[in-house]
Amino acid sequence: MTRVAVVQMTSGAEVAANLAVASARVAEARAAGATLVVLPENFASMAAGEGAKRAIAEDDGTGPIQRALAELARQHGVWLVGGTVPLRASGDRTRAACLVFGPDGERRARYDKIHLFDVEVPGGEVHRESRATEPGTDPVVVETAAGRLGLSVCYDLRFPELYRELARRGATLFAVPAAFTAVTGAAHWEVLLRARAIEDQCWVLAAAQAGEHPGGRRTHGDTMVVDPWGEVVARLPEGAGLVVADIDPTRLVGLRQRFPVLEHRRLTR
Repeated sequence: MTRVAVVQMTSGAEVAANLAVASARVAEARAAGATLVVLPENFASMAAGEGAKRAIAEDDGTGPIQRALAELARQHGVWLVGGTVPLRASGDRTRAACLVFGPDGERRARYDKIHLFDVEVPGGEVHRESRATEPGTDPVVVETAAGRLGLSVCYDLRFPELYRELARRGATLFAVPAAFTAVTGAAHWEVLLRARAIEDQCWVLAAAQAGEHPGGRRTHGDTMVVDPWGEVVARLPEGAGLVVADIDPTRLVGLRQRFPVLEHRRLTR
């Protein structure tokens, strides 16, 4: 049995202030017995406009946000999923990098968000993430204290083929750091999370932004942990905070043995 913690934040524009909140939440998670902690997408800054990410972008492997994540993981002896960090890419664009640090403070994995949020949300809200962000290309699974963790970010949630590939690579749980809009979150967030858990028989650890951010952007929140049967075992609908849940690997093994969905696939491409 392994305890995990999933953090919900209402990040603003100031990196230092957001890092202070994240630090307090990781400490709280460790005090609750968690050995794996997931932070939300854009935890270090939710400044208005995609271009704002360029102003705080870091080179791969160095910078104050990455140093803070490494130190938090080392200080508290936890596996830490650093939501997303903007890392410099080609031209003037960045990568939305989900970074995983081990309890020794060493980085163990980097996943660059593959699917970018270029949409017009009902009600007039428009997002063009690709203007400032370069997409990643490679799925990533990393071994952690809680099991084999498949990495994803926010809009990835709408693409089940990514999660099926992560499951094919041995994932037993998925991290989904996100900043879902208030409109799309109310309509689709829970049902998509539960679907990914059910169809791939994996735990889902969904860390969300919640509330109002600079520029008037509103995010849905509802951070949750979903078990492989699709049941929500812990959730925080609104406000800042965290939820904790215990991951029982024997439960997943038993479910996959009794209900071997992944072995019954016929269309594999």
